[in-house]
This record gives sequence, C-alpha cells and structure tokens, in this order.
Amino acid sequence: MPTWQDATTEREQDMADERNLRIMASGQDGRLAGIAGPSELATNRVLRNTYLLLAATLLFSAAMAGVSMAFGFPYLGPIVTLVGYFGLLFLTYRLRNSAAGLLAVFGLTGFMGLTLGPLLSAYLRTVPNGGELVMTSLGVTGLLFAGLSAYAVKSRRDMSFMGGFLSVGLFGLLGVILVGLFVDLSAFQMAISAGVVLLMTGMILYETSAIIHGGQDNYILATVSLYVSLYNIFINLLALLGLGDD
Repeated sequence: MPTWQDATTEREQDMADERNLRIMASGQDGRLAGIAGPSELATNRVLRNTYLLLAATLLFSAAMAGVSMAFGFPYLGPIVTLVGYFGLLFLTYRLRNSAAGLLAVFGLTGFMGLTLGPLLSAYLRTVPNGGELVMTSLGVTGLLFAGLSAYAVKSRRDMSFMGGFLSVGLFGLLGVILVGLFVDLSAFQMAISAGVVLLMTGMILYETSAIIHGGQDNYILATVSLYVSLYNIFINLLALLGLGDD
C-alpha cells in the first residue's frame, strides 16, 4: 500500500523530470536559433545567384563592347537602341522563370555592350584624356556599387519606402528620353546626368533591399535591374566627367 513518503518521492521525481525537459528544450532552442530558417536561406540563395549572374553579364557586356570597338561598329541611333533594349527586356521578363531566361539576360546585356562600344570609341578618339575618363568612371561606378551593396546588406534596412519616388523618377527619365528625340537638351545634359546617377544609386539600394527582405525572389530580374543601374551610372558619370573636363 502506497505511503505519503512514496507520494512525495513521486512528486519530486516528476518535478525533476519537468526541470530536465525544460533544460533540454532550452538547449535545443538555443541551437536552432543559430540556424537560418528556410526564408533566410532562400534569400541568401537569391542574393548569391544575383551577384554571380551579374558578374557574368558584366564581363560578357564588356567583351561585346570590346568587339564593337575592335570592328568599328557604328552607333545604332536612339530609336534602334530603345527598341532593341525594351524588346529584349520584355523577352527577359517573359522568360524569367525558365532556363531560357538566362539566354535572354545575356542577349540583353550583350546588346547593351555593343551599343556602348561606339560611345567608348568616341571618347578614346576625340577626347585627349578619354582613356583616363573611362577608367575613372568605371572605378567610381564599382566603388559606388560596392558601397551601396555593403550598406544594404549589413544594415538590412527596408528600402521599400523608396519605391514610389523611384517609379516617378523612372517615368520622368523616360519622358526626358522621348523629348530628347525631338528637342536638343544638350544644355541640360549635366543636370540630367546627375539626376540619372542619383536615381540609379537609389535603384541599387532598393533592389538589394528587396532581395534581402524577400520582395524580390527572382535572381534573373534582380540581375537585370542591377545591371541597368550600373550601366546608366557608368555612362552618365562619363558624361559628367567629360562635360566637367570641357
């Protein structure tokens, strides 16, 4: 027959078991806290794939620019350039979730590299220190991208609030490009180029933040956005330096 001593012993045993379970659960939670969750792993994968594809497309675009310069390809003109760009951009968007999307990305960036070749040739041929201006623009563009990306990744600040401002800026830029087809805006070139550089730096922050916070989960589209931003920063810095040199 159970006595009060046995009941006390059982209660003590139950309390000890409960303490052990709490200790085990606490230790397990601590270990799990150091393990990235599925969402964070997916975000890191998108960010890694974006930077890898971006590096590959930049190298390919540079190679196409070199081919264009070597063979003396002429400037295609604003209409052909815009039609080719938006056509390939639309194709990339349509194929963004397939392997063919990668080919579209390289087609787009390769085309932009070809259109860049005549501009670089003109600087090297007509500007006394054209080579120095090109390298300076390239270096500043690289430093800007590294700094902006590092800030967005390290701070993990949500830049989604910039979306509305950037959309208005992009539509404004498109309007300026269309007006420039019919009206000479060379007198405002320095202000336009400075505005484009500021707009594209905002785009880099916004796109990188979107990747980090899960707003952008397609590395093909993220690559195109970052590439276009870098392309525009480079050519507009080149214009600013050229105008300043004049």
